[in-house]
Amino acid sequence: MFESRNERTEISELGEFGLIKRLTKDIKFKNPSTIKGIGDDAAVMDYKGLKTLASQDLLVEGVHFDLTYYPLKHLGYKAAVVNISDIYAMNGVPTQLTAGIAVSNRFAVEALEEIYAGIKLACEKYNVDFVGGDTTASPHGLFLSISIMGETDQPIYRSGAKENDLLCVSGDLGSAYMGLLILEREKQAYKANPDMQPDLTGVDYLIERQLKPEARGDIIKKLREAGITPTSMIDVSDGLASEILHLCTESKVGCNLYEEKIPVDIKTEELAKEFNIAPTVSALSGGEDYELLFTISQEDYEKIKTIPEISVIGHIADIGTSANLVSRDGKVAPLTAQGWDALLNKEKNPEKKKNSDTNQEE
Repeated sequence: MFESRNERTEISELGEFGLIKRLTKDIKFKNPSTIKGIGDDAAVMDYKGLKTLASQDLLVEGVHFDLTYYPLKHLGYKAAVVNISDIYAMNGVPTQLTAGIAVSNRFAVEALEEIYAGIKLACEKYNVDFVGGDTTASPHGLFLSISIMGETDQPIYRSGAKENDLLCVSGDLGSAYMGLLILEREKQAYKANPDMQPDLTGVDYLIERQLKPEARGDIIKKLREAGITPTSMIDVSDGLASEILHLCTESKVGCNLYEEKIPVDIKTEELAKEFNIAPTVSALSGGEDYELLFTISQEDYEKIKTIPEISVIGHIADIGTSANLVSRDGKVAPLTAQGWDALLNKEKNPEKKKNSDTNQEE
């Protein structure tokens, strides 16, 4: 986790250009495609014939995050990582990032430095160049808009899944949602008794999955090393069910998802039962796991089964069939998505607030 700072400098003391200079003074570039970064009217990149990828996410205080329990450095880190994940989901390499921030006068310079520190830490970890952005005033609250650029020699779309392809996912699912429920529970306990200390014993992994997720560039690397090219791919930002339906809709196919094959961490299972939630539901509808969901040809099964942290969870059916969930006892039911929709501001579980992937149409 990250350390916080207590100093406070009013933004008005520095002005716009002084603030930009302070926030960006130690940024260095790592990618040869970056020609010009912060300091001009636009960044300049040269990809030398590679296909360019671009994505953007907007995060709004009170809609996508709650600063009651979200440290600003973690917020900056996560804002960068969820965009980086989009590039990996296209079989790409993230290369450049820009950040737009709007803040009210309740935030000091040090608060923005914490956000920038988180963004820069993510950029350093994932070898991304922080090349620009914008800062402005907000009448209330905090707004973050992150844009990410990347490159690829072979983009993977949501629309490439074919009949009999295997449905695969990386990592485990539902943990980020359990982390969020724990934080919400402790928030309510604090509101009832401000003198209490939060009880987060033994749930570090779940909290980190919510506050500080990681993008799965390692999975992209392992697939390439194994000689596997996915036929379709998407990252799990809005819940497994929602993402599977995206793949099926865009590829015009059906699928069978096997409940017993869905990877769920043991701590997620335990906490789900405490909250009277079926672990499968947290995986299907929780979201914010930022794992990679993809399909591969059956011919690649022998290759995929040797890669750790990848689970084969189902298969693609032919055109005209539906997306189905096959339960542990063999019952078949249509797969439905019950995740968060920020524009409708409604969901099956009113406790959950989450970041929705706004780069693509739902």
